Amino acid sequence: MIKDENYKVEGMSCAACVAHVEKAASSVKGVSNVRVSLLTNSMTLDREEGVKLKDIEKAVNKAGYKAFVKDESNINIEDDLEDKETPKLFKILIASLVLLIPLFYISMGYMMMETWPNWPLGPFRTYPLLTAAVTFILSFLIMIINKRFYVSGIKSLFKSGGNMDTLVALGSGVAFIYSIVITILMIVNLSDSERVMELSMSLSFETAGMVPTLITVGKTLESYSKGKTTNAIKDLLKLAPKTAHVIVDGKEIDIPQENVKNGDIFIVRPGEAFPVDGEVIEGSSSVDESMLTGESIPVSKGVGDNVSQATINSNGILTCKATKVGNETTLSQIVEMVKASATSKTKISRIADKISAIFVPAVILISLVVFLIYLFVSPWNVTLSLKRAISVLVISCPCALGLATPVAIMVGNGKGAKSGILFKTALALEETGKSDYVVLDKTGTITKGYPEVTDIISFNGNKEELIKLAYSLEKNSEHPLSEAIRKYAEDNNVESAEIRDFESLTGSGIKALYNDKTSYAGSERLMKELGLLNDDIIEANQLREAGKTVLYFSLDNEIKGIIAVRDEIKDDSKEAIRLFEKYGVKTIMLTGDNKVTAEAIGKEVGVKEVIAEVLPGDKLNVIKDLKKKGRVLMIGDGINDAPSLTEANIGMAIGAGSDIAISSADVVLMKSSLMDAIGAFNLSRYTLLNIKENLFWAFFYNTIMIP
Repeated sequence: MIKDENYKVEGMSCAACVAHVEKAASSVKGVSNVRVSLLTNSMTLDREEGVKLKDIEKAVNKAGYKAFVKDESNINIEDDLEDKETPKLFKILIASLVLLIPLFYISMGYMMMETWPNWPLGPFRTYPLLTAAVTFILSFLIMIINKRFYVSGIKSLFKSGGNMDTLVALGSGVAFIYSIVITILMIVNLSDSERVMELSMSLSFETAGMVPTLITVGKTLESYSKGKTTNAIKDLLKLAPKTAHVIVDGKEIDIPQENVKNGDIFIVRPGEAFPVDGEVIEGSSSVDESMLTGESIPVSKGVGDNVSQATINSNGILTCKATKVGNETTLSQIVEMVKASATSKTKISRIADKISAIFVPAVILISLVVFLIYLFVSPWNVTLSLKRAISVLVISCPCALGLATPVAIMVGNGKGAKSGILFKTALALEETGKSDYVVLDKTGTITKGYPEVTDIISFNGNKEELIKLAYSLEKNSEHPLSEAIRKYAEDNNVESAEIRDFESLTGSGIKALYNDKTSYAGSERLMKELGLLNDDIIEANQLREAGKTVLYFSLDNEIKGIIAVRDEIKDDSKEAIRLFEKYGVKTIMLTGDNKVTAEAIGKEVGVKEVIAEVLPGDKLNVIKDLKKKGRVLMIGDGINDAPSLTEANIGMAIGAGSDIAISSADVVLMKSSLMDAIGAFNLSRYTLLNIKENLFWAFFYNTIMIP
């Protein structure tokens, strides 16, 4: 299965087009998960290996549109986002207006002679056929200039049931053909001047020219709005430098940024932006990453640290090796994520799509009914009946339905990206603000994730031996608490002993042979399960009540001592939790840490419920149980959080967390700040409110104006 294959789609004008293209592509056997965006004129789908590209393109072409697969290896993201449509429409609009002004002047002036006998019309005053001929030419030229409406509209009418262009083509085309018939009758009755003058009053060439011109005004404004929607992303892309200082054969040369390859060595001086993602191999500096993460404080960088495209080097000279180039850079991935989100569907947009699919046929039917009613009310007054029917066709606006959702989503995603908040799908943007419960991991989410050793208690009085045992066991572990012990031992020049048969006990601790004796490091629960601890240790309880995590160390079936570590709470965690509660979202801390320690941290930050001493599998069960009560937002950063992030209605990964957690999440917070979780929550709420407002006005306008 080929996932998320991208296509460019030409010829779409409204939400009905989106529905037609999706239906056409989905009709190809082996094609699934089709998402079409009117905003970006693109289509994304999944297809089985055996499905041919030409079959998909043929199906879309048959529906009256043109689709072709994008060459991903040759895509310039900035070019892809460039607004190329508005300049074209603006030229068409100017040309149409230049022709419409004299057309309108002659047509309306000719009719106004009865009210203003001295209205300056020159020869048109006494030669009705001249009026018919000139207005015919002017309206015909306007229709030629706006031929896209007629080509797309008529094709769509016969192939897929019609679109916005169909309404324009019918409204304008019927008026034009009717006026030609009137002109022919004028010629037939040329000998009867009174009859010719009477017939000339029924000419509607001005309607044929005005309809496409007025719609082009709307289309130009609409295209301009669509172009502005991507400004947040384009502003990010503009920050990337155009050139890179690359070292080739020991010499520094400047090459275009897009020509940098993986493995190239490049130099970035103070004040310059990084051309691609890379790894520092020489030098030290601080880097302004605000454009990428929204964090205003520069981040220190040294040998071995990663740097990202478009971030700015603040002071020292850095020599780096390119690790990600082109569409692989962090910045490009963010842009692609925002674009992919724009093509995905929200629940509310699917409702609008269903309505849009029947909107155009319904309007055509209403227009026909109006024509027949007026023909009955005003017997054989075809001119009046046509004008009423054309009014219905022209006043309807399915475009509003098609753009109400994607424009809001693109803007919401763009604003989020500039603040370091990344929504992977439109559904994530819609659902985040609806959460009833927010489940928070402790380490690295509420706390900084960098614990420090605070207390060492040896039961035989030999602290040095306890630290040596602890360091020897923990140096091979990847747990954050192990890092605290390693750092303490290294800072105090403690030497480790050789261990054998190292084994990580998931969610519990460590087992290994230390000096050929079985040793364990882990939680109180582990020691009780091993039968090494029967009574609670008073000192351990006091440490836990102070919000510290206590680790036990045993050797040869005897507990040698305990070491307490404390992971400091992030500065903004308490305020973020307070705001969640203010918005009516119940906060729950879910951790594998000791219950007493967890409750102490929970009380300090103000969470309403603490669930402690849970293994990764148990976390998953907690999420499943909560989902039965309401929508669950899970925030975490570790590998053991990945299953829970996937299971929750919305998974939110702290950006500094593991790659697995980030890939499992629906939302990524690049700054690792819980206040950004509040930002994501509010952005979701206001974006959804904006979508509802857009849809309200779209439905309100059509519901009022069509009748």
